[in-house]
Amino acid sequence: MQILGISAFYHDSAACLVRDGKIVAAAQEERFSRKKHDHRFPRQAIEYCLHEGGTTAAKIDHVAFYDKPWLKFERLLETYLAFAPAGLPSFLKAMPLWLKEKLWMGELIRKQVGFDGHMLYPEHHQSHAGSAFFPSPYQRAAVLTADGVGEWATASWGVGHDNRLELRQELQFPHSLGLLYSAFTYYTGFRVNSGEYKIMGLAPYGEPRYKKEILEHLMDLREDGSFRLDMSYFNYCQGLTMTSDRFSELFGGPPREPESELTQKEMDLARSVQEVTEEVMLRMARHVRRETGERYLCMAGGVALNCVANGKILREGIFDDIWIQPAAGDAGGALGAALYTWYEYLDNPREVDGRRDGQSGSYLGPAFPSAQIEAWLREEGIPYHKLEKGERARVAAELIEAEKVLGHFCGRMEFGPRALGARSIVGDARSVKMQSVMNLKIKYRESFRPFAPSCRVEDVSELFELDRPSPYMLLVAPVRKERRKSMTADEEKLFGIAKLNVPRSDVPAITHVDYSARIQTVSAEDHPEYHEMISAFKERTGYGVVVNTSFNVRGEPIVCTPQDAYRCFMRTEMDVLFLENLVLYKEEQPELEDDVDWREEFDLD
Repeated sequence: MQILGISAFYHDSAACLVRDGKIVAAAQEERFSRKKHDHRFPRQAIEYCLHEGGTTAAKIDHVAFYDKPWLKFERLLETYLAFAPAGLPSFLKAMPLWLKEKLWMGELIRKQVGFDGHMLYPEHHQSHAGSAFFPSPYQRAAVLTADGVGEWATASWGVGHDNRLELRQELQFPHSLGLLYSAFTYYTGFRVNSGEYKIMGLAPYGEPRYKKEILEHLMDLREDGSFRLDMSYFNYCQGLTMTSDRFSELFGGPPREPESELTQKEMDLARSVQEVTEEVMLRMARHVRRETGERYLCMAGGVALNCVANGKILREGIFDDIWIQPAAGDAGGALGAALYTWYEYLDNPREVDGRRDGQSGSYLGPAFPSAQIEAWLREEGIPYHKLEKGERARVAAELIEAEKVLGHFCGRMEFGPRALGARSIVGDARSVKMQSVMNLKIKYRESFRPFAPSCRVEDVSELFELDRPSPYMLLVAPVRKERRKSMTADEEKLFGIAKLNVPRSDVPAITHVDYSARIQTVSAEDHPEYHEMISAFKERTGYGVVVNTSFNVRGEPIVCTPQDAYRCFMRTEMDVLFLENLVLYKEEQPELEDDVDWREEFDLD
């Protein structure tokens, strides 16, 4: 039994293939099209999934689309009518795509995929909930989803048990935690649906000076985590912007111009909305625990990518443990729709072992054999060195210790927004200069952005105040107190970005200004080559941890192919590139024959 899951037409289009309940392949369209957050129909992602599964569209039994287009269209029409005539420009902009493509999803799938069988349309938050519970390691658990908006729902909770999933309550549009966060993303000068993680990274530089204004003016927050927004402060229902003039008046001026200098105001706004988000999520989690009595929690939806809030839910001890879908945003909806079809619609039994989830480390994308890569390097005349088995980890560890920045391309590509060692840029976590080098010379992004650690799962408690695995980089936890460095009296007085250059621990490159870190634990079972490399680094230095950031530059999707990796390597100040067991040194490479300024190819926000 083969099920193809599809998400498309909002952002982060994706496809997934499930065979007899097992996730065979999953990938976002952006990785193939090279257009970040590509929302178009995921034709190339579907082709990959079918190829990886050794199958064809004719052999697919069911196609599951991640939401109900007609129900979403109903919400759009009702919203436009409610705000008429103010919403006319937004209506005229949205309608052509709806009338041309979105409403005719069945016909589009038949045409694009060549599929003529049975199609299913779970609701948006059913797909999110399915992606959260069905791959989880729990036989039964509470489920919490939160995002911008699906059809009408913006958050939901329920219970999953065995092969069943029951959603019991939902919050509805326009009252949305995801859209509240996006409103502040827009107001602080970042791009909606891609810059939200910048707000999370910026928050520790600020103070929650505007938290009171948010809770008193923008929202009416209840004890159970539900809330109502005062829509006079927002413009997303009827306009082409997120916030209204009244929002600007409340916070003392117009939105920040993109790419202009960040001020303390933006940092304080980021801290304020982050703390409000954490409070809402904590209240929701406590309410769900009270109502369900379940010991475990599963989470999905774009808000579940807020790893700071996730870490607080865990540390509060509301649940014994939580499991978060690695592709928690809309991309994961493709996976959730396919699994929802397998379990809920087809009523197939579900078995878990309680130890491992069904996500396979989220390494669900394409891999490229060394022989294939080597043939391409030879054909292009690109200098490389071939490493024998066992050499790779040792050579990589030596280079990291020498403070070289490595492109690490190994195994199947990750599904979801986080690089987990398969398509990563790696460096020495002990280096004081590594954060600024990676931000400014490799990633070409804002200096304030923190980097995540990849540590061996067996070492996580030696480094961080965390007592369990975090394989998907979705939990933030403090660096252990004994590893922190005390600040001088003068350093304590620093504000804003000035805090950036103060080393906070003996692993400064991955310690944020509030002594936190967004942790990825690496197991030998999930990614043996990456684990072996970190182990070799520990043998040399005593530290089982490295800096890990996604293999891309600002505005570009994470690399997918060896060709993508080589272009990124050559267009940055990266020192070394590992393509499986082949290693390329920058100083040996010929000049890249590329007369295009690559930074003009991408939208650098």
